[in-house]
Amino acid sequence: MGRIVIACYRPLPGKQARLRALTKTHVQRLRDIGLATARPGIAMEASNGDVIEVFEWVSEEAIAAAHEHPEVLAMWAEYEQCCTYIPFPDVPGADTLFPGHTPLPTIG
Repeated sequence: MGRIVIACYRPLPGKQARLRALTKTHVQRLRDIGLATARPGIAMEASNGDVIEVFEWVSEEAIAAAHEHPEVLAMWAEYEQCCTYIPFPDVPGADTLFPGHTPLPTIG
């Protein structure tokens, strides 16, 4: 069974464009190696530039496999060059009943 996740990223100074570009390709790259489902992902940007991404892993096993897959590790290294990972409650508006954010280009 698939596993839907919410991933949140805070861009490093001057790295917003790079983060957006990575986010646009992230889910497709996971699909290409069989780790993400065909369910369309959603990406959005909070008022402070944080990026929120919602997508579906194939399974819990796929999540575990990602932590050892060389292509995924390389992709995560790219993310580390432009952002830090943050918990959803740290995103502006997360403490409101219906937080609203700006949509980013479709991520597949």
